[in-house]
Amino acid sequence: MERLRLDDPPQIGPYITLARLDAEGTAATVPERRLIARSADGDRTVIACLPRIGADPARWAVEAEGARRLSIPGLLPVTEAGGTAGFPWHAAQYVPALPLPAVLEAQGGPLPEAVVRSLGAALAQTLATAHAQGVTHAGLCPAAVLVSAEGPRLTCFGAVRSAAADSEQRAGLAGLDSGSLAPEQAQGGRPRPLGDVYALGAVLSYASTGHTVPERDELPASLRQLITACLARDPAMRPQAHQVLGDLTSSAPGTAPQGTVLDTAAAFPLPALVVAALARQSAQVLAAELPTLLPPGTDG
Repeated sequence: MERLRLDDPPQIGPYITLARLDAEGTAATVPERRLIARSADGDRTVIACLPRIGADPARWAVEAEGARRLSIPGLLPVTEAGGTAGFPWHAAQYVPALPLPAVLEAQGGPLPEAVVRSLGAALAQTLATAHAQGVTHAGLCPAAVLVSAEGPRLTCFGAVRSAAADSEQRAGLAGLDSGSLAPEQAQGGRPRPLGDVYALGAVLSYASTGHTVPERDELPASLRQLITACLARDPAMRPQAHQVLGDLTSSAPGTAPQGTVLDTAAAFPLPALVVAALARQSAQVLAAELPTLLPPGTDG
């Protein structure tokens, strides 16, 4: 749980902000602003999301409303959306969760291959379900993946799509997405499912190596061919999401099959250091006291 900054709003709709979800210094790689907030009566704690400073708030609000209407397992459910044209927001019920970059920080480096496989399988299943419904996520990157004890949840739905629609913002998208943006989308093309597969390859690379644009030899041998295929510049050379899922749920050489979201009896595998980091965040949120908001116009 990260401290609020001076430019963070003290209140988002009916919720009072408690902390940032993302660490200081990561703003350039997070497609939207995410804060932990609580209702004034203390009954509800949420992850509240706002558009990045400089983004088109109206376009972001359209994407937020679209996400609220979706019901796809593996997407963080958007339970509320509101605000004004200049200050839109949406919220999801809070569960202890860390953005994937914070997971690697807690772990002290890349994740074990078994965890990468389970993470990738869960994300691939979510994307395959979305694609079967004619939905493209269009905002997948390491920061968009929230990891909880129950598995990963995708956030930032359409955040990159909103930015890609503005030609003036396209030049900054490579930094925003840390290499996760498919080449055809970076050039202004319409977001399509195979663009999500490219981003999934970048996320798997990040989880395996600590960055999204690896040297081929850095990747785990049993994942090298799959990740390289996902990151093909030609969309026609990439597998589809359901094919990625099939590859990841098969056994790696010398290992037992890994439980995924397809196997509800299997717990999502997380390293002990990551479990400890999730427990610390949960304890901090539970112990957090609501700040006292001054009435409008009051100095101090």
